[in-house]
Amino acid sequence: MKPTRAFLALLAAFLLCGGLPLLGQGPGVNNKKNYIHTLGLADRVRISVYQEEDLASLTRIDARGRVNMPLLGEIVIGGMTVVEAQAAIENAYKEGRYLRNPQVTISVEEYAPREVSISGAIRNPGRFTLPIESTLTVVELVTKAGGITDIGKGTAVTVTRFLPDGTKKVFTLDVDSVIRGKKDTKSDDSSLVLLPGDNVYVPERLI
Repeated sequence: MKPTRAFLALLAAFLLCGGLPLLGQGPGVNNKKNYIHTLGLADRVRISVYQEEDLASLTRIDARGRVNMPLLGEIVIGGMTVVEAQAAIENAYKEGRYLRNPQVTISVEEYAPREVSISGAIRNPGRFTLPIESTLTVVELVTKAGGITDIGKGTAVTVTRFLPDGTKKVFTLDVDSVIRGKKDTKSDDSSLVLLPGDNVYVPERLI
């Protein structure tokens, strides 16, 4: 049955008024970015090559981000996503002329412990384990740790992060404005995702 003109007019008016909220944009819906796991130290991974059972491997990523693969020897996959690591191993087999068209599959059998710490003027300071296959932002960690104390300076919360090359990076975030829902808050202050080893510090206000 064809839609009537009245129905089409109502539909057009509905869409012009905004219609239904898009997926992930409604009230109370979690808008966090999709989590993409990065392979890291001590992750236990299963690596298989299609129709090449002798090349299968179950191993942990070592401190240098490497795994030992049959024929290839040591190869770096630490710091890569699963898709990137699969491509790296496939290229290594092709470049070494071991296989013409390898199809590599990697699955994480066991995730290494991933922790962050929070200290300073926070109600429950300490170390917290990052969720598996999900993310945790600074604001969420502050909430999980009981919130900022009465003497805490929530407008200048710092996150200290050590990068793979050994350098240190410090972020300063206005967590207080995010919690209070102020409109002029920078997007980074609410969306900064914590990485393993991050140290969050809440300073005290000068009285």
